[in-house]
Amino acid sequence: MRKIFNEQQKIGAVEIGKIEIDLKSRDQIPKVLQGLQYIYTHKEIRNPVFDLLEELIPKKSRKKLGRNGMSMWKIFVLSSIKLSCDTDFDHLKDIVDNHNTARKLLGLSPVIDEKVKYGLQTLKDNLQLMNPDVLDLINYQIVKCGQTLAGKKAETPFFSRCDSFVTRTNVHFPTDISLMFDAIRKVMVLISRLCDSLTHTTLFPSAYCLSFSIFILFYDRCFQPYLDQM
Repeated sequence: MRKIFNEQQKIGAVEIGKIEIDLKSRDQIPKVLQGLQYIYTHKEIRNPVFDLLEELIPKKSRKKLGRNGMSMWKIFVLSSIKLSCDTDFDHLKDIVDNHNTARKLLGLSPVIDEKVKYGLQTLKDNLQLMNPDVLDLINYQIVKCGQTLAGKKAETPFFSRCDSFVTRTNVHFPTDISLMFDAIRKVMVLISRLCDSLTHTTLFPSAYCLSFSIFILFYDRCFQPYLDQM
């Protein structure tokens, strides 16, 4: 038996809308929990998300009979934490076993669920229910809600910032000779484009010959002495 969410709260459990989250923390987990709290407390985004989560319930699962399985809300919370933190199942297990705020968002009570721990294989088996196609639909609903909060319409472009990172590339050391070589190479490209834009076709041979002559002269005077020494 698997449900979307256990509406019957346990003794000592904190209502999800009243959970206090550290807004000053720079870690990823409080930000994810804050977003999940917003989804649960606002019906305009909670209802479509819960409808999509209901599609993930196996058809052979009975709603009123059998042992209680992990709710789809818990699976959604755990999947969001794992994807947002880009972590593995071992780290996820440590989070759900020791992070008090995350445990409250899962519906666990600090009073009677203090010793409740999740098995590693339990997390792996339950999180496999999250279908990538359904996750894309959920992500679409969340982005749509975010655009509404930002005052943007669906058809208007939405600009955002992102951090860049350094990648390995083939950039030579900026010596005088190499910079001159790049400048001449760029001049050749610009001259050829200028010739293409002009109507006088008689300029094509002279322009290309001039660019090619400059390139050969520059290469012969600057690089050939170094090649002869090798």
